[in-house]
Amino acid sequence: MKLSKKVLLVAGTALMAAGLVFVGCGKSGAATGGKVVVKALAYGDNANQEGQNWVRIVDAFEKANPDIDIDYELLYDEAYHQKVTARLASGDVPALAYMGADARWGAPWAEAKQQFDMKPYLDTNVFDLSLIPSMGPNGEIYELPLGTSNLCTVAFANTKLIAELGFDMPKTYEDLVKMVPAAKAKGIEVVGTHGADGWAWGSCILSGIIARTSGDAHWVTKAKAGSAKFTDPEFVNALKVLQVMVKDGVLSSKSVLVDSGTGLSNYSNGKYLFYLTGQWDAGSITPETQEVTKLIAFPILPGEKGNGGSIAGAIQVGYGITQAGAKDEKVRDAALKFLAYFNSEAEVIQRLRDGAIVAPVLKSYQIPSDIPTIIKAKVDLGKNTTIITDVIDAFISGPQNDAINSGCQKIVSGTSTPEQVAAEVEGLRS
Repeated sequence: MKLSKKVLLVAGTALMAAGLVFVGCGKSGAATGGKVVVKALAYGDNANQEGQNWVRIVDAFEKANPDIDIDYELLYDEAYHQKVTARLASGDVPALAYMGADARWGAPWAEAKQQFDMKPYLDTNVFDLSLIPSMGPNGEIYELPLGTSNLCTVAFANTKLIAELGFDMPKTYEDLVKMVPAAKAKGIEVVGTHGADGWAWGSCILSGIIARTSGDAHWVTKAKAGSAKFTDPEFVNALKVLQVMVKDGVLSSKSVLVDSGTGLSNYSNGKYLFYLTGQWDAGSITPETQEVTKLIAFPILPGEKGNGGSIAGAIQVGYGITQAGAKDEKVRDAALKFLAYFNSEAEVIQRLRDGAIVAPVLKSYQIPSDIPTIIKAKVDLGKNTTIITDVIDAFISGPQNDAINSGCQKIVSGTSTPEQVAAEVEGLRS
């Protein structure tokens, strides 16, 4: 089944995907009929912005470069991940693919030995390599990320509301505790989050805390490797921070009942002084609240051993050339040319405008004057966050990760203790 020379799929069409034949010559791409064919596995669908932008960019690139054919398969959500597994297993490896550097987006490519170090080929006059985290033991760059690290443990601060209550921006946890009586008198919670979403506890809260209570930006990596345990004091103490926050009235035990939509609405309507979530939610608060919101790292925590001011962040996904694609120099160079086009300043600024990235990894760029204030705040946060720490679910998956998330909910609701949760998580180590 073909739609022209491209295959467009949407999430959930697994039966269709199973019967598709990927068109082109060779396994990853080849020169044919005077054209260099670059087989690509892209992310998105024809109903969402990411997929629509991919199609638009490919069409424009091919018109500007008639000697290159980007022959792609476009998939979204689980259909994409299923196809990655299937294609790598079958040996039908694309030359260019959407990928990352973590357990979900990077591991399949690493296990198949298809990661290719693009660092020597990236134009340092265009890209600021200092903004691209190392993805391998020797500083390799396996994919060109769409932007700087995806910051996950961000505190949205309503500066107007904080000032109206007579407070300055907090520097320490104790500063938050001082806000509790005045906030409660106005029917306002000091800190809110979307705690009904189990994943939010690990990704948006605990990932930032464990780096502080351990003093180790990569404690999660070590736990994954087995050189640290979840029953160690560092992790137990991170869980105890949640317990302390509830006891002090900084965080409500009822936060476990709040979903994302309700949480964003509560923050927008002045029911929280601070809202804990990922940077991606900045565009989802009301325009009026965006104008008075500052994005910050959580203040210094009780028992903090180091990494003050840090934010947990995952390496942003992007597109990378595979080992199979790099074998043919013409295909490799054509893929590199497309990546330069895909990541041109105009396209990157549009992603910034759309809220898809925190900040560009371009060496120099101009932010348009009409970019919303909250987007500028995200750029500042991305450029000025000097310590980026591990995000739990970038390394820990399956039952262990589920136990971390549900365990945080139990601690906040008062139905379990930090020690009990830590023991449960460690007991699920495979």
